[in-house]
Amino acid sequence: MTPLSYILLTTFLISLISFIGALILFLKEELLDRILLILAAFAAGALMGGAFLHLIPEAIAKVGADENSVFFIFLYLIFGFCIFFVLEQFIRWHHHHATKHPEIKPFSYLILISDGVHNFIDGLIIAASFVVAFPVGVVTALAVALHEIPQEIGDYGVLVYGGIKRVKALFLNFLSAITVILGGIVGFLLAEEIGKSVVFLLPFAAGNFIYIAASDLIPEIKHRESLKKSLIHFSVFLLGIGLMLLIRMV
Repeated sequence: MTPLSYILLTTFLISLISFIGALILFLKEELLDRILLILAAFAAGALMGGAFLHLIPEAIAKVGADENSVFFIFLYLIFGFCIFFVLEQFIRWHHHHATKHPEIKPFSYLILISDGVHNFIDGLIIAASFVVAFPVGVVTALAVALHEIPQEIGDYGVLVYGGIKRVKALFLNFLSAITVILGGIVGFLLAEEIGKSVVFLLPFAAGNFIYIAASDLIPEIKHRESLKKSLIHFSVFLLGIGLMLLIRMV
């Protein structure tokens, strides 16, 4: 098999991880309602952990210790944060004036967009790894897969919590996941320039993740009248961060 064949095969298999949310389809409505906020808390932790423990360190590692380069990394991060702030305001305005489905919360769309960007980056990274060497590509693809499992579970829960029907949420989550295949193809075709693209996209995606977690998900879970529920949500939030830390250390 050629490097492109390996890239296409691994990115396709990784895109199928998005269907792990199908497990939630078998839950009863009452039970699902009880765990949706828990999944939102988990997703918030996973997004924060993904941004601060994976994307930002990876971008800094690629540019080295040069202070000016690191400065631009954080500038891209702020840019990604601000873009999603503006995008959410536009979605809210569009919902208010034109949508037929006002019950769907804007952060549901933001999750899909940010996940699509993140998966595209994963495809770029996998392609670059296979171009270097087959073993490097395999290890990278495995690391990406392990990273995606907890995130896809959390993302699917957030989509359902945001008002999207279960089956539709599963389909939309898969659509955002297949951008990993597109990233793999682009990464293979532009192998020599891949480093520059990833350096820009990694902090941009990190800014997306931080915005969604801090602006949309954490406010949803922190206003709980019950101290017990608040402690549960915070514990699950820490679990999401801890899992990303564990994946980072493996």
